[in-house]
Order: sequence, then structure tokens, then C-alpha cells
Amino acid sequence: MNKLIALALLFLFSYSQLEAQEFTLDQIVEYAKSRSISFKQAQTRRKNGYWQFRVYKSNYNPQLTLNGILPNYQRQFNPVTQPDGTIVFRPVEQSLSNVNLGISQSVGLTGAEVYLGSGLERYDDYSSDLGQWRSDIFQLGLVQPIFSFNELKWDRRIEPLRYEEVKRGYVEDLEDISLQATRIFFDLLLAQKSLEIASLNLSNSDTIYQIGQGRYNLGTIAENQLLQLELTKLNAEQAVSQAELDIETNLLRLKSFLGITQYDDIELVIPEIIPDFDVQVGRALEEANKNRSEVIAFRRRQLEARQELARARGETGLNMDLTASFGVTNSGVELQDTYADPRNQLAVQLGFQIPILDWGRTKSRLETARAFQELTNYTVEQEKMNFEQEVFTLVKQLEMLRNKVRISRKADEVAQNRFDISKNRYLIGKISITDLNIALQEKDQAKREYVQSLRDFWTTYYQVRRITLYDFENDLPLYVPQEEDGQEF
Repeated sequence: MNKLIALALLFLFSYSQLEAQEFTLDQIVEYAKSRSISFKQAQTRRKNGYWQFRVYKSNYNPQLTLNGILPNYQRQFNPVTQPDGTIVFRPVEQSLSNVNLGISQSVGLTGAEVYLGSGLERYDDYSSDLGQWRSDIFQLGLVQPIFSFNELKWDRRIEPLRYEEVKRGYVEDLEDISLQATRIFFDLLLAQKSLEIASLNLSNSDTIYQIGQGRYNLGTIAENQLLQLELTKLNAEQAVSQAELDIETNLLRLKSFLGITQYDDIELVIPEIIPDFDVQVGRALEEANKNRSEVIAFRRRQLEARQELARARGETGLNMDLTASFGVTNSGVELQDTYADPRNQLAVQLGFQIPILDWGRTKSRLETARAFQELTNYTVEQEKMNFEQEVFTLVKQLEMLRNKVRISRKADEVAQNRFDISKNRYLIGKISITDLNIALQEKDQAKREYVQSLRDFWTTYYQVRRITLYDFENDLPLYVPQEEDGQEF
């Protein structure tokens, strides 16, 4: 044997002697769903959605704030208008500091804000050595928009749906990771099987070539037949080299996806056992419509379109704001004087804004929002039909691919037996090299088609799980609704 064949056989021997870590498809999928970078990204997206939901929830809780200006000292020349209309710049040295403590509560039903506060203010005029305190012992107030757009009302409808999307989307992300892991798994598996096929073919073609050389020397075969045998051997050597490169490439890709660094080599086990379960199209559609985040997204997008129409109506028509407050206050030279005999204070204000002439701006905003709502409804309806069609197609494909695996497994066995027989018949001179090569090609093609049929089945299997969020093999939902407001991350 020449040097290349010896190196190939040495590689095969070393490859078989390495203590490669064996992985099944289930192990690769579970590893990816618990340790890969994609899993960590999915967790981060879920965490981000959770805290965004907490921000929304906080808008409906009381807000306690402390604010003020300490100190507020000024020394400057201020213009002072005289009785005759002239301006004289007077030196001023003063400070005006304040501190306020307040609690406010938003009312989601009406969009109002109710607040209760207390404040203290100190004024000092250093030029005249004058100082004074002022205190708002308490102040109760209300700010009520009238006819305006109520953001809190719409948030209460939309934000819970958005968070529900996030939670279901997280489960879908895990199934996406399973699907991606499956594809990478079979890429490497196919490369490993191609190396096995190419190595065996190289060994067989070398043996047959050696026999062919002997027959050629005896004059029992023509030179063109010997050249064909040599070409077959060269093609086998080329296939070995290509398979080795494919293994290195796909092994690096798998390890990178999983984040594996502790294994120098990975040997994959063919997932030949196909789970036996039945999926009815009607049941799949039912579970998909019940579980998928996309179904929640349909409702959210339609609500958002209605929200924009309500916003356009609220911001372009008559707007009124009612502001009312009641409290007790006082002032004095000494701090304690401000709390003696306090006085009531009351304020009521009704502001309004009515557009008189806006050159069609109001109508344009309303019609734009209305057109957007109609477009959203039509788009959602189309996507619903596409969604149901995708479920129908994948379920039908899954059953078809199950039969394809069974047929391709049988075809692989038949093609292998046919090649073994053809090889033996060629060695005894019963068939030509052309017939042997045909049997060889059919054997290799059948083996690859069998692995490819397994790949198609398992990728479709995880696609069905993702699109329905249901495990039909174990008859369990992949997503179980639960309250997570108090969850720690």
C-alpha cells in the first residue's frame, strides 16, 4: 500500500482508539438546553421581560418621593423697576430652600393621580437680616384628565399579554435550541458516517486494485479496467480526506454551540429508535392555539392598534384637566410659628384645549390610526391562516417521515447486502467493475439517505413540539401557566 493509504489506516486506527465521549441525541439536546450560550441568551430575554413587567406593575403602586433644594443661595444684582419706570440694579443676597415629602397614587380606571404631601420652606434675606419659615402641613390633591388618552387603562390590557408572550417565548426558545442542536448533531453524525463509508471503500478499493493488478499482469483484464480500478481507489482517498475535514469542521461547530471544552473527541450514537406516538391535526391545532406565544401576540397586536386609535382620538380632540387641592399652611419667623393656628388653602382649576383650525391634522391622525388598525386586523387574520397551515403541514410531514425512516432503513440493509454479494461475485470474475461500482454507489447513497431520513424526522419532531408547545410523545404540555411576580432571578 502506498503512503496515503497507510496514513489513512493509521488515522482510522487512532480514531477508533481515542477515548471519545459518546453522546446520544437526547444528551446533546439536554446539554444545549441547560448549558449553551443560546440557553443563557434565552434566560436573559426572559429575565428582561420579567423586570419590564415589574416596571409596569409598579405604575399602579403608591410612589413615595422626597425632593427639595438645599441650599439655594444667591448673591447678585437684580433689576428693580422704579416708580418713574427706570430700572435700578440693587444688590441682593438671599437664599430660598425647600424640602417636600409626598406620596402619589395613579388611578388606572380614570387616569387620575391622587397625591398627599407635606413641605417646608425657608427664606433668608441677608441684606436686611430677614428670615421666615413657611410650611405646608399637608396638602391633598387630585389631577384628573378629562377626554384625554388613558395610558394606564391600555397598559393594563396590553402589558400582561406582553409578559405572557415572554414566558411562552422562553419555552419556544428552548425548543428552538433543541432544533438547532439536532441539526448540528446530524451534521457531525453524517460526517462521521461519511468517514466510515469512505474508509471502508478505500480499504475495499485498495484490495480490489491489488487483485486487478494481478489479473492485468496475467492478461485477464484490459488496461482500461485497471485504470478504472485505480480511479475508484483515488476517489476513495479523496472522499476520506474530505470526510476528515468535514468532521473537524462540524465537531468544532458542535463544541462551540454547546460550549464544550473538556472533550477532545465526540462520538455520536445514531438515534435509530423512533418514538411511537400519534398526532392528530385537530389536536395539534388545539394545543397550538392554546399554548403558542404567537396566538397571544395576535391579541396584543390588535389591542395595540386599538390603543393607537384611542390615542389619536384622545390627543386631537377636546382636552380638559381638572386640578384640585386642599391643605393647611402657615408661615412665621420661627419654625414653631408655622404650626400654630394653620390656615386652610384650597385651589381648583379646570383647563381645556379645543382645536379650532388645524388644517386637517386631526382627521389625518384619526384616519391613519384607523387604517393601521384595519391593516393589523387583516395581517393577523392572514398570519393565523399561515399558522394553522404550518401546523397542518408539519403534522403530516412527521407521519410521512416516520414511514420514510422505516423504508430507508430497509433500503440501507438491502443495498449493503447487494454490495457484499456484488463484491464477492466480482472477486470470482462473475460481474464487471461497472456493476460493482454501481452497487458501491447505491450502498453509499442508501446509507446517507437513511441518516438524512433520521435527520428529517427528528428536526420535524422538534418543530412540531415548538409550534404546539406540547410533548405528544409523553402527552404533556411544555408550557404550564404560573404566577411569577415574586420570582427571584
